[in-house]
Amino acid sequence: MAVGNGSAVTTFVLKGFSDDPSLRLVSAACFLPIYLFALLGNASVIAAVSRDGRLHTPMYFFLKNLSFLDMCYTSVTLPKAIANGLSGSERISFAECVAQLFLFVTLCASECFLLTAMAYDRCVAIQRPLHYGVLMGRGRCVLLVLAAWLAGALYAVFHTNNTFSLPFCGPNVIEHFFCDSSPVMRLSCADPRSHEEVGFVVGGCVILSAFALTVLSYVLIISTIARMPSAGGRQKAFSTCSSHLATVLLFYVTGSFAYLSPTSQYSPTQGRLVSVFYSVLTPSLNPVVYCLRNQDMQAALRRLFVPSK
Repeated sequence: MAVGNGSAVTTFVLKGFSDDPSLRLVSAACFLPIYLFALLGNASVIAAVSRDGRLHTPMYFFLKNLSFLDMCYTSVTLPKAIANGLSGSERISFAECVAQLFLFVTLCASECFLLTAMAYDRCVAIQRPLHYGVLMGRGRCVLLVLAAWLAGALYAVFHTNNTFSLPFCGPNVIEHFFCDSSPVMRLSCADPRSHEEVGFVVGGCVILSAFALTVLSYVLIISTIARMPSAGGRQKAFSTCSSHLATVLLFYVTGSFAYLSPTSQYSPTQGRLVSVFYSVLTPSLNPVVYCLRNQDMQAALRRLFVPSK
């Protein structure tokens, strides 16, 4: 590693939550069960939806893709953080850091677009129930998922290039447990403010546009539900959206604190804590949120883990 004036950084140091090795070990010990829970929970959703023919509908097709995305989401950051905490090593190569940021932003943005697609699916199901099967056919669902991944990857290309086009010649200690944009930019030899402002504007446009489309879908959903004559029909219609709405709120509330806050107010400690919520807890809790009130998912999971004799 060469660090100093005029020399390029080839290795970064992920500081994690503390300089104290014992506290890093504690954080790794906390992350490990959360990571395993996220993998088990999301894998269970994927297996239950795949095996149960009654769940082969657009709603559960999107849920299966969301669970796969969440498995990848946690796998980009947590294994490295856990390994570093357990081994005492804090190093990550420049190339690994670039790859980690690219994959993380791809998955984060793809989830944002996928949640929008899921809101559109619920809107069509409630507004056009008689034409739902035609409007949300298998081909359209696949295209929406592919579009979410492609849009996420394209945004990640911009975001990663915007971050790593800056020169890095020391220091090389990242005040985070993974390579996120703001703490990495602050290590640049050049003034990162213009890059931070461009990233903030583009990121804000991407997030707010997806959020606006999601809100529009729910405005149409709520207006349709309000016109339903029976209370039972209104309750049934809203229950099909409640899990998705909870996931949307959890994702956007935690993510907005991280990426829509002014860079001048960025705090390393706050950044790490907020990141735990949107990059660790949110993808871990999504299976719980979807299974908590969804009787079809509960029944499918029972059939998966307790096969009938």
